[in-house]
Amino acid sequence: MQINLSLLFLLVCLFTAHSQNLESVSDDDLLQLIKQKEKLIVFFTKPSCETCLKFEQQLNGIHEELTQQVGAETVRTENSHLARLYSPTKEPAIVFFRHGIPLLYSGEPDANEIYEYFEKNKTPAVKELTDKIFEHMTQAATGATTGDWFVMFYGASCVECQRLHAVWEGVGATLRGRVNVARVDAALAGALTAKRFHVTKLPTFLFFRLGKVYKYDLPKHDVKSFVSFAQDWYKNAKSDPVPLLASPFDEIVDWCVQMIKFAVELGLKILNEHPWIWQIGVGGFGMVVITGVIALLKAQASRPRPADTKKDKKSK
Repeated sequence: MQINLSLLFLLVCLFTAHSQNLESVSDDDLLQLIKQKEKLIVFFTKPSCETCLKFEQQLNGIHEELTQQVGAETVRTENSHLARLYSPTKEPAIVFFRHGIPLLYSGEPDANEIYEYFEKNKTPAVKELTDKIFEHMTQAATGATTGDWFVMFYGASCVECQRLHAVWEGVGATLRGRVNVARVDAALAGALTAKRFHVTKLPTFLFFRLGKVYKYDLPKHDVKSFVSFAQDWYKNAKSDPVPLLASPFDEIVDWCVQMIKFAVELGLKILNEHPWIWQIGVGGFGMVVITGVIALLKAQASRPRPADTKKDKKSK
């Protein structure tokens, strides 16, 4: 019995030592590491979590290989307030930062799978598109040779968009070599593109294939759901022809319409806030009309009459 207790104690000690292989860091330290390290792997965990323990055991076995072969230091953080920023489901989560750009691992707690996933994705997979290069890169309207594209429209002020950054990188990493995955800033560099595709809320996800566009409207925003949609599920979604690029004339007309709309809205707002302006405006318009009528009457009165004209001619 004594031997069994001793063996049990030894196993517990070994397991405890083994489970502490990853360095634990605070949120403040983690933020500094993300800024400083070119590559960093972070394991987000929490107490009394069996799944978390399985992932940590797998990471403990390969963290040295990740450092040597991938060039990424691996740390752990427990009950981190930052977990929600990178993983919608929070802990457990493994996030690979490459120059600060996060990539969420969405696979099983398997050491080989984790290592291969990060080794293949040392660089970001998601492309950043703007109004200037969108059509050239995607050839969305022609459905030509650049392949299928899955695009997320986001904005800097959209909290949900920021939380999906690591997820969307996970989509790009999983579909790498099969589907192009990209982002468009709908508020700034991609505003015209967002307008072209009638993007009215953020985030919006559009899948482009062979001259058609499919909108992702499913409620789940996880890597597996996005990947499934791009691979096959898009066939169940409604498709629309990709709208052509607006011509310079169309842009001018649209700009004029927007300016008129803005002027009308501004005028109505001013009138609602200051009703007396309406009275002044009506009064001013009335004065202009009256002045104009008086001027016309004076001009009419000053014109010579036909009889007067004849008398002048006879006198001559």
